[in-house]
Amino acid sequence: MSAQKLTVVLLAAIMVCAGVSMVLMAQQVSTSETEKGAPSRQARVERGEVVYVSGNDLVVKMENGEVRHITVPDSARATVDGKELSVHDLKPGMKLQRTITTTTRPQVVTTVTTIKGKVFNVNPPNTVILTLPEGNKQYKIPKDQKFMIDGEEKTAFDLRKGMNVSATVIQQVPETVVAQQRKTTGTAPPPPAKTASRTPRYAARTDCANGSVRDAR
Repeated sequence: MSAQKLTVVLLAAIMVCAGVSMVLMAQQVSTSETEKGAPSRQARVERGEVVYVSGNDLVVKMENGEVRHITVPDSARATVDGKELSVHDLKPGMKLQRTITTTTRPQVVTTVTTIKGKVFNVNPPNTVILTLPEGNKQYKIPKDQKFMIDGEEKTAFDLRKGMNVSATVIQQVPETVVAQQRKTTGTAPPPPAKTASRTPRYAARTDCANGSVRDAR
C-alpha cells in the first residue's frame, strides 16, 4: 500500500478554526475570497454646548444635562458655521452636534488550502499526521468527512501509513465587519446685542441783550 497514490478531497461546507488545525507550510498553498453581504447603517446624534476649553481639554454640557470632559486630538475638526475648526478654535457657548454613523456588513471568507504530503500516522476518525518537507504535521479531521481514494468515497479508516496525499481544504468563516464614521458640526453663539450710546444734547440760548446765541450745557 506504500506505493499506492491517494487523492484526498476535504470538502467542508462551514468549518470553524477548531474544525481544521493547521500551520501554513511550504507545501501548503492558500487562496482566500470574500463574499460581502448588504450593509446596514445606523446613525446616532449627540448635541451639546461648549462650556470650557483649555488646550486639548474640552468640557461639553449635553442636552440631557450630562457634563462630559473630552480630550480632543489636534487632528480632530468640527465644522462650525461652515468653517473647519480645531479644538483650539472652539469657544464657550458654541453649539456642537456629533453624528455617529455605524455601518455593519456581513461577509463570508472562503479559504481554499491545498496540502501535499505522506501519511505518517492516522487516528481515525479524529486526526491524521502527514509528513511534509518541513517535518510531520497533525491535522484534525472534520466530523463525517469523506475521502476520495482511487475514485471511490472512503472514510478516515481507509487511510494507511505511507500513502501519498494531496488534500484540498475549503474553509468558510462568517464574519461581521463594523465601521464607524464621526462628523461634528456646530454653530457659534450670536454676537452680544449692541447698546445704544447716548449723545450729549446741547440747548441754544439767545442773549436778547446783544442778539448773540450761546450754548447752554
